[in-house]
Amino acid sequence: MAIPQDDVQAAGKLREAYEAIHSQLHRVIVGQEQVIEELLIALFCRGHCIITGVPGLAKTLMVSSLAKTLSLSFNRIQFTPDLMPSDITGTEIIQENKSTGQRELVFVKGPVFANVVLADEINRTPPKTQAALLESMQEYQVTSGGTRYVVEKPFFVLATQNPIEQEGTYPLPEAQLDRFMFNIMIDYPSEAEEFEIMVRTTADEFQEPETVLGSDEIANLQELVRRVPISEHLIRYTMELVRITRRTGENAPDVLRDTLAWGAGPRATQFMILGAKARALLKGRYAVAGEDVRAMAHPVLRHRLITTFTAEAEGVTSDMIVDKILKAVPPSKSETLSDGKLPQVFES
Repeated sequence: MAIPQDDVQAAGKLREAYEAIHSQLHRVIVGQEQVIEELLIALFCRGHCIITGVPGLAKTLMVSSLAKTLSLSFNRIQFTPDLMPSDITGTEIIQENKSTGQRELVFVKGPVFANVVLADEINRTPPKTQAALLESMQEYQVTSGGTRYVVEKPFFVLATQNPIEQEGTYPLPEAQLDRFMFNIMIDYPSEAEEFEIMVRTTADEFQEPETVLGSDEIANLQELVRRVPISEHLIRYTMELVRITRRTGENAPDVLRDTLAWGAGPRATQFMILGAKARALLKGRYAVAGEDVRAMAHPVLRHRLITTFTAEAEGVTSDMIVDKILKAVPPSKSETLSDGKLPQVFES
């Protein structure tokens, strides 16, 4: 299959942009290599993310810094129990028209009208308010008073959750969780990374990240991701990884029996394939390899697998189940394209 030269050049530009964004983010963020990679993969796939991590791990700083490197508008919404849907989407107010003197309803846009929206502690607000984000995430629009207001693209929602505080929280329903491409886990830094954090954050100097890409360039790269080729056997391999999660109860394989109550739907397969395409580009390849698919399994599946009561009692997590699935389903027979040719590698 001939690869358009324009796409190869655009792919090389994406690789260069990734390295530049990576470098700029590390001016303010220490470590978190995998988290940064998964955030950028989701962005270039037009996906949204849940970020799970304890307080103080620079979740907000990472998201705001990413928006700066991409020259995108950024709004942060602190979710609280008394937050109303109109506090997110906007509301209509009565305003006097200075030219006519008549009063009219005017829609005042809410914080959701930004390129990057951080929904901080999304599980601290009731489901009605959580659902206010769904239309904008899926349809790129907000409906108020029967009028549709388009959300500017690129549009990227990142929702944070605190895994250790569960009092007074409203866990996201499974249908809403499924709208998020990734559930990204942020762990504690290593000792060396924590030392570097202390050195940077207790000094008087602070480096601001510089802009790398604009909104038009991001839109073009998002289209490029969907044109990346993937072989038929890797599509079937991805499908098998997801479909095996639906075999619950007596029909479940031994490795999943008594641990999995509900599996992932087709959207999980779509996100794994798109994520694998974006990862291949970020790694300097214009074709998907088996390692790209497997790398997407945990962030895509961990919030879509519902464990049984027995599994919860025994401390079995969805990540552990994904590990078992990756071992149970044999990997792709080839890391190359179906025609036997090696994936094209471009210079960064």
